Amino acid sequence: MNLQRAVVHPQSAGIRLDLFLTRCLPDIMNRDGLSRSGIQKLIAAGQITLNGKPAKASARLKTNDLVAIRSLPPKKSRLVAEPIALNVLYEDDDCIVINKAPGIVVHPAAGRTTGTLVNAILHHCPDLQGIGGESRPGIVHRLDKDTSGVMIIAKSMAAFQQLARQFKERRVKKEYLALVLGRPKDARGIIDRPIGRHRSDRKRMSSIHALARKREAITEWSVERCFRPKNAARDSYWVSLLRLRPRTGRTHQIRVHLADLGYPLVGDKVYGRKRPNPTIKNADVSSLGSFSRQALHAERLSLLHPRTGAPMEFYAPLAEDIESLLKTLED
Repeated sequence: MNLQRAVVHPQSAGIRLDLFLTRCLPDIMNRDGLSRSGIQKLIAAGQITLNGKPAKASARLKTNDLVAIRSLPPKKSRLVAEPIALNVLYEDDDCIVINKAPGIVVHPAAGRTTGTLVNAILHHCPDLQGIGGESRPGIVHRLDKDTSGVMIIAKSMAAFQQLARQFKERRVKKEYLALVLGRPKDARGIIDRPIGRHRSDRKRMSSIHALARKREAITEWSVERCFRPKNAARDSYWVSLLRLRPRTGRTHQIRVHLADLGYPLVGDKVYGRKRPNPTIKNADVSSLGSFSRQALHAERLSLLHPRTGAPMEFYAPLAEDIESLLKTLED
């Protein structure tokens, strides 16, 4: 247990004990992930005392009162730690950066409590400091199940909050590589279209057929290379490798923006073309139609270290399946 003490200064005299903790000691409260209700529970449990004695949350403070906060160790997570292989790019006491493999879900949800990235992190980092009073990793951003690439995960509440703030304030730089069907007319562009839930399919997102409640979504893109698969039936059939820099982080943002622009991701079963392209008639290009996931990879992530503030940039090489598909297109 950690013990913190604070002396009440004249400007804080007269306020309630629980308000003093949230307003005057935010660093301690944020570090331990304590909400006002969490503080009240600690007070009720006798973990927060006033002048060495138990006190009520509503107790009014006086100048020179001594408040002591004894934080509890994080509760063991209800999730199971599993020995799932991780490709670790960087790790220290504050965070871990991985090259996420395609096919792995990031966070447990209803109906899926095992086999996720969180289960893997719990096994890899058995001494997590805890997030919100529970011994679990802090997921500050996510990649879709079938998207590969760089992810950073917080190992403490302080790191989680600092990283979350960087994402919220759009100070984190992200770059993706994607293989899309089609050949854009321009070399680069910006897609500025708000995204919301699809009107008729609540499991999908849309920037065209969305419900009224939409959120700002901006994606910058540029063309890296264009390929016309050998023996394609028409010269109009192309595949393009795009570099994408999302300025916002909406659900399925890149997949939705590209599909609504007319250049769906290769292999995207949700936002891609519903029928095989009629120009694909030869074995040389059949690999496109059979690609098992959306061809999207988070290649780079740039941000500040959550504790030291030092600039950090991480790079994840392409997953083998996308690399193999690229070689097929280049041959």
